[in-house]
Amino acid sequence: MTETSRSYFHLHLVSDSTGETLMTVARAASAQYPKVRAIEHVYPLVRSPQQLERVLREIETAPGIVLYTIINSELAERLESACKELGAPCLSVLDPILVTFQSYLGAEKSPRVAGQHVLDQEYFRRIDALNFALVHDDGQFADALEDADVVLLGISRTSKTPTCIYLANRGIKAANIPIVPGAILPPGLADLTKPLVVGLIASPERIVQIRQHRLLSLRADDDTSYVDRAAVAAEVAETRKLCARNGWATIDVTRRSIEETAAAVMNLLSERGYAEESTA
Repeated sequence: MTETSRSYFHLHLVSDSTGETLMTVARAASAQYPKVRAIEHVYPLVRSPQQLERVLREIETAPGIVLYTIINSELAERLESACKELGAPCLSVLDPILVTFQSYLGAEKSPRVAGQHVLDQEYFRRIDALNFALVHDDGQFADALEDADVVLLGISRTSKTPTCIYLANRGIKAANIPIVPGAILPPGLADLTKPLVVGLIASPERIVQIRQHRLLSLRADDDTSYVDRAAVAAEVAETRKLCARNGWATIDVTRRSIEETAAAVMNLLSERGYAEESTA
């Protein structure tokens, strides 16, 4: 294999459900090989022999690693057999986990396609949280913040909105309030008792970089304090002071992904006993 051919590989993800589990596992594994790019081929809702045969033709055209989550044993056996003939490594990503579960629980599993995607109480809690995040984005309806689980504060470009959306997908009602120079924060913010209030901060250099990209995408004039390093540093300092005065936690998002920021927020919530309350 040449150096050029090692720069990428084909990754086939075959699922009888949405494929979300596969994509999460595959991307976590692929991230460990930064010098090699995975070209993803995602095949969701593969539930019939005809659908599987179309997938196999795709795999034959672009051979690579095959990961799958298929409950139907006949389809799974057909996929494994065909991949063996093609010389393509093939793995059911849930099998090792299910074996561990079974050995510990001592109970037989009851296979269910898309068993994690059920219209139960937890599902509707996530939908409710998503609606809440959208309605309370960017300081909207700030008079109802007491209904939130989390309130995120931060200056422009600290990833407040995407973090709220991610938290909502975990069933957490999150609102966000922008900190704008010269603007007054919502009254009663310091008196909130139920929500966890968290300030998101970042290095001035990182904020300036993101804001400059934003202005460039909008083709806007960058001769403004919005991207002035000293002005941005003052905004960050004011956020720190505000949070310190009110005893609010802060999270530095400079080198954090949205997922990592949300995980840090959830850790703070857990320390307050949120997990026990939400599952009671």
